[in-house]
Amino acid sequence: MSAIRFELIKQCRHTGARAGIVHTPHGEIPTPIFMPVGTQATVKTVMLRDLVEMGIPIILSNSYHLYLRPGHRLVEEAGGLHDFMRWPRAILTDSGGFQVFSLRGILKVKEEGVEFQSPHDGSRHFITPEKSMEIQNALGADIIMAFDECVANPATHEKAKKAVERTTRWAKRCLEAHQRTDQQALFGIVQGSLYSDLRQRSAQELVEMDFPGYASGGLSVGESKIEMCDMLEVTTPLLPQQKPRYLMGVGTPEDLMAAVMRGIDMFDCVMPTRNARHGSGFGPTGRVILKNAQYANDFTPIVQGCGCYACQNFTKAYVRHLLKSSESLGHTLLSLHNIYWLFDLMRGAREAIIEDRFPDFIAEKSEELALPAEVKSRLFATDLG
Repeated sequence: MSAIRFELIKQCRHTGARAGIVHTPHGEIPTPIFMPVGTQATVKTVMLRDLVEMGIPIILSNSYHLYLRPGHRLVEEAGGLHDFMRWPRAILTDSGGFQVFSLRGILKVKEEGVEFQSPHDGSRHFITPEKSMEIQNALGADIIMAFDECVANPATHEKAKKAVERTTRWAKRCLEAHQRTDQQALFGIVQGSLYSDLRQRSAQELVEMDFPGYASGGLSVGESKIEMCDMLEVTTPLLPQQKPRYLMGVGTPEDLMAAVMRGIDMFDCVMPTRNARHGSGFGPTGRVILKNAQYANDFTPIVQGCGCYACQNFTKAYVRHLLKSSESLGHTLLSLHNIYWLFDLMRGAREAIIEDRFPDFIAEKSEELALPAEVKSRLFATDLG
């Protein structure tokens, strides 16, 4: 019995876009959905209370970082992540594979697992698929991820092939080691770099293992937007209709919309809070750089008509003042705006799918984006069904 259940509500007749509900032990997740990232058991600069009030049904935390500090056993002793961070709704933890493999110069990849050095104190660690399951079982998230090998982009076909083969073998070991199948759903992760044949192979091999859900990994790592879409187009149709599909680490509005069109249900990215810490907010045409001098006397909201707390109560001039004064409230307000912007974008996409007007929704949202015309035409083509 799986810990989660995916209910497909509606699919767009012209694209692969779909609306659904992921039923979890900690509530329902309407899809498509953007998940804010709480790497260290907190979404940076944001009170979790504000996310609850915003209606966010799920957040993501990182098992690699929580393993290093404060330690997965401490979190388990506290009652798991939900009790530790006092978050009442669903949580997803990623396996740490991406973070480990991003430590390029200080790791050794073996068939058994990955040896790496802590960036905090230099201590040596060894994570295997079994260890990743131990960590994530202790953390207690509703959705957990298989330990995979994510290669850097660009990668040779041979290197990517070996990573796919190892990812498949590690996925089997994760399934065997997973101890809390009735409470935590384990997702497999499709790899393959930018090679269609490897992406297809990875998807087919993982589908045979019958995971409760599937993720596409190894994208949003330097490839073009069109290359990302190309890989989704060859991979997503191979994934089961009745299970959720998750694109890891993607967070620009245009990437989310393009991926929804290609059948993706779930997204996460640190971009909303990271951009906020650099003084940048999302807007209809792209980014609004609040530190720019043009906003010093601008007494309008960050985005006119936005329903977030920041836009409903404060002006660009005030937020700019906070940023220029190094006041943390500026980062908080911008983070709230950016999270709301992506969450609301996905909420609008869901409504449009259900109401049979998704192509019109995409046309309206994409028209103002500051992207080259040839990129827009490729990302938002509505003949994908």
